[in-house]
Amino acid sequence: MRLLSRPLPAALTIGLVAELLFCWRLTTPHMLVFDEVHYVPAARMLRDLAGPVNIEHPLLGKTLIALGMLIFGDGPLGWRALSTVAATGVVVGVHAMLWQIFRRVRTANIGAVLALLNFTVFIQARIAMLDGFMAAFVVGGLAMLLWAMRSEGGAVWRRWLGGAVLLGLAIGTKWTALPYLGMAGAAFLLVRRRHPDLWPGLPALAGLALLGGAAAATYFATFWPAFLYADQPLTLARLLPFQIDMYHQQTQVLPPHTYQSNWWTWPFDWRPVWYLYEPADGAQRGILMLGNPVVMWGGLVAVIACLIAWARGRDARAGGIALLWIASVAMWALIPKSLGFYYYYYLSSIWLALVIAAAFDHWRDRLRYWDEAFLAASAVLFIHFYPILSAAALRGPQSFHGWMWLKSWI
Repeated sequence: MRLLSRPLPAALTIGLVAELLFCWRLTTPHMLVFDEVHYVPAARMLRDLAGPVNIEHPLLGKTLIALGMLIFGDGPLGWRALSTVAATGVVVGVHAMLWQIFRRVRTANIGAVLALLNFTVFIQARIAMLDGFMAAFVVGGLAMLLWAMRSEGGAVWRRWLGGAVLLGLAIGTKWTALPYLGMAGAAFLLVRRRHPDLWPGLPALAGLALLGGAAAATYFATFWPAFLYADQPLTLARLLPFQIDMYHQQTQVLPPHTYQSNWWTWPFDWRPVWYLYEPADGAQRGILMLGNPVVMWGGLVAVIACLIAWARGRDARAGGIALLWIASVAMWALIPKSLGFYYYYYLSSIWLALVIAAAFDHWRDRLRYWDEAFLAASAVLFIHFYPILSAAALRGPQSFHGWMWLKSWI
């Protein structure tokens, strides 16, 4: 199709398909699912500017859920509508990142479609949680920084600033986006050292200062609604101490949980999370937060392939994307959380789509049309698992056994 042979029409077409898929039966179930029980009540408090609640996380994600409720009403559509937009932003952002790195539409299309077919993106598109918004801002921010890489004149500064603002919004949604700001700064210095012609007119120190300063200013600006609370409004004097309160909430020791898992198990799709499995809307329904096995397990092979391409073929682009995935997993060894859950792997699962596309791009002469076969296999599994990804009506309470490949998935 000619439409898919040019970057912008291709990205918009894939994005439109993604949004339609995410919105289909979005209001099922008509009840709060999983962590919606925390974030929807918190969004209501923000909508009404009533007072602080759910203070362990910054405000922006809950503010966006509240915005959805103001637009579409306080019901399933309002709770989840903007999550679909965020997930579509992830799919389009993956396309933009790959296009900026490889300048090949086919490579960008492969990565974007894999992100669409990845179960994790689909599931987070249909639930009112913070992770979907955070991921959209991170992916969009990195895409903007890459867009600035080959820009000229004032556009370099504007796009670099835009990327910094988006990363600040990501941190204002969830603190786990903070390491990506550091990764972006480190990558900027390393790439500029080797390719000084990139980001023309943007000095290294000025770029770092703008990146950090704009992200920090944007982050603190996301707390503005808290200054308007009717009860216990935030003040400038309390803004910094409030960050310490949030840190203590984030690092408190929590009791064991049925679905907890260690970070080193996440790449293997070992312990997913049942967001829902109970009767709802007149039928047995389930939502399993699981990664598409073709993408998750095939992605691990692609990481190795990209590292080999870097070591043997000096393909720094493939190597850099592999390192992004590695860093996104390894950072959880340092984050002081007492419990881990598979959905923390959400951003890493998105990077796997880029890694796979990068591997096929590097080995395209040897693996001609393998990328299409890989997409087909991913699509087949998406269709197979769709009933327990989308809260479709199931036959009965024991229906889940038909999809349980591993005992650890139960």
